Amino acid sequence: MIVTTVRRIAPVLGAAGLLTGASAYAQTRPTDAAPPPTDTQKPPTDTQKPPTAKPAAPSAPVDIGAPAPAPEAASATDTQAPANAAPPANTPAARRRYTHALHPYDTSPNAPIGDTRYQAPPGLFGDWRKTRTYLGKRGIAVSARYASESAWNVTGGEREKVTETGQFDVGAKFDLDTIAGIDGGTFQATVTWRRGRNLSDDAGLNTLQQVQEVYGRGQTVRVTELWYQQKLGDQVEVKLGRTNPGADFAVFSCHFMNLTFCGAQPGNLVGDYWTNWPIAQWAGILHADVGHGAYVQIGGYVENPNDLKNSFFIARFRGANGVLIPVEAGWTRGLDGGHVGAYKIGGWYSTTKGDDVLLDIDRRPIVITGLAPLRHSGRYGVFASMQQQITGTSKDGKALTGLGVFANVTQADRATSVTDNQVALGVFYKGLLPGVSGDVLGVAVGRTNVNGRAAQADTLVPGTPVRDAEYAAELYYSITPVPWLELQPNVQLIHHPGGVKTLSDVGVLGLKAAITL
Repeated sequence: MIVTTVRRIAPVLGAAGLLTGASAYAQTRPTDAAPPPTDTQKPPTDTQKPPTAKPAAPSAPVDIGAPAPAPEAASATDTQAPANAAPPANTPAARRRYTHALHPYDTSPNAPIGDTRYQAPPGLFGDWRKTRTYLGKRGIAVSARYASESAWNVTGGEREKVTETGQFDVGAKFDLDTIAGIDGGTFQATVTWRRGRNLSDDAGLNTLQQVQEVYGRGQTVRVTELWYQQKLGDQVEVKLGRTNPGADFAVFSCHFMNLTFCGAQPGNLVGDYWTNWPIAQWAGILHADVGHGAYVQIGGYVENPNDLKNSFFIARFRGANGVLIPVEAGWTRGLDGGHVGAYKIGGWYSTTKGDDVLLDIDRRPIVITGLAPLRHSGRYGVFASMQQQITGTSKDGKALTGLGVFANVTQADRATSVTDNQVALGVFYKGLLPGVSGDVLGVAVGRTNVNGRAAQADTLVPGTPVRDAEYAAELYYSITPVPWLELQPNVQLIHHPGGVKTLSDVGVLGLKAAITL
């Protein structure tokens, strides 16, 4: 059995070795040095005081998608010191300091390379032949990435397997202010391709949440983003086009490999009508900043089962059966300095009718009568999320070093949701091993609950295991030996897979690797 296992994982280990070797070789190659900062851009040192005759230069706009700069290369904020002053008045940086674009979706110290739900930063080819510079001057930013997730169930499941699955995504963002003089206008287009095998299915793990989050929604090519965003003044912005609720509401990163700790939680529970990446829906979102760091927003997403089909398409115009309406209020702290944090609370209502998980049209158990289920006129739920840096340094709303914590909680309605609530808690720590580039330790535990009404139906069928709750835990250690490569081995443990107490625990060894181009 050991020989067979080694043969199975040899390609995975070999690929990881090649990537690591390539990254080491890349570190020895000369690269194009970035232009040195001007005198007004350099942070003052003990021997160099800032000029007093000139006003401070305005802060540059924050690129939330860019990799977090290394502490020694960045003007990192000492988070033990008071917050920095605001940008000079009457400048674009001051007027838009608290716009939605500056509410980071991920305040953790992790590099965005392996976050499979959002645009990738520049990578391996860098500014090849000055292409990015050429496009950037013309208001166009391009991105491309391949993320791979390999997993081996060392314990649990119906059979032992090793599987690999991955996602390739390519995107382009167009600054319409530069291109056409439309102040505050942005257009985004992203195409994704998912491929591979899913360990949860192939090994018969029976888990409620996938152990390889990047698998799912069909192994096919999709148009994942095709939207236009427009700022209206300094506090309001509108977004229209093809997107998904998980990209705008209850937003959470995908650094972990277990789905329990990845993406917007509502999509993990009621994914038949709340969709996360890579599905796209027709949508409109209105966002308003109401104070320093505080905002409110509301959206509408057309629910169309045809959007879930695996055939390639740009957009669907027929087959809609309802609208998902999410609302959210949030507060982001630390954009001007201090420990960064993001807090949000919200809810949603779907106008699409939903089937009762227990009762039929005569309000008797479906599993006994076999009649059509009772239909409800709408579905709903609430969510809350927080991320907070505890120690370390930060810059532009992104933790650079130290300890951070997070907590996500979601409750869906008990009438139509088979899995009705999920809780996830975890920590990130950057800087565990000095000298290791981009090292981040992540630890998380979570619980996904099976609706008690669905469990009641289980008791009415002789011989059917009664479902309760599934518990998941994951530990990972991530490194970025070069800015375009992330390697992240991880260990997962799933207790009561599928919420079935009689099933053996599942243990998974995984490797998440991502390369940006």
